[in-house]
Amino acid sequence: MSNVNPYSVTDTGLPAAFADESARAGFIRRTYTHLFGAIVALIGIEAVIFTLVPKAQMMQFVQGVSPWTWLIAMGLFMLIGWVARSWASNGASPGMQYAGLSLYVVAEAVLLFPLLYVAIVFVDPKTPLMAAIITLAVFGGLTAFVFVTGADFSGWGRYLAFGGIVALGAIFAGVVMGFSLGLWFSVAMVALAAGYILYDTSNVMHHYHTNQHVAASLALFASVTLLFWYVLRILMAFAD
Repeated sequence: MSNVNPYSVTDTGLPAAFADESARAGFIRRTYTHLFGAIVALIGIEAVIFTLVPKAQMMQFVQGVSPWTWLIAMGLFMLIGWVARSWASNGASPGMQYAGLSLYVVAEAVLLFPLLYVAIVFVDPKTPLMAAIITLAVFGGLTAFVFVTGADFSGWGRYLAFGGIVALGAIFAGVVMGFSLGLWFSVAMVALAAGYILYDTSNVMHHYHTNQHVAASLALFASVTLLFWYVLRILMAFAD
């Protein structure tokens, strides 16, 4: 996104860094409003699942998740994520943008459910809340840093992508060879998620166009949920 011509006007408006102050402020406000809405929707979906699905069925589902099943689920999630991001970036159709964000939130809720269930039932019901508080604190600190300094981390994209590929390779190797990645892998993934938050936040400030608030909120949502996932795993590991 760093190669966008800052003086080109498209159906998605100007890049945020070159828009006037009111347009830029409105874009940022819409982006974080949509991010908040996506998080609330995720919590709502999880609450509905825990309320409506009988405990016996939830237990059976969680116990039936093997490493290979998990690997397949991750593959499907990545495919759905790619589709959702493509839809959310569709500047010609607001309806398609919201469909992409909604699809990603639902997919994230389904993927997150087994880990939440294990944390609540087998560790401590307060563990997800603790993970959420830590995630919020880290996200808030990183966001404030980017907004205060005005730093542009868009150049980190290739390195973060490389880190993600290495992480996926490690997960695949762990499933094939039957070993646990352990606590330090979760710590490394927290660092990767923090890097993505810096990257996505700087893109919101500098490179997203002023009408791309849905795509921007989806990117931030993906980074925040990745951070929450591994913070939760770290807390569960310490509890064990």
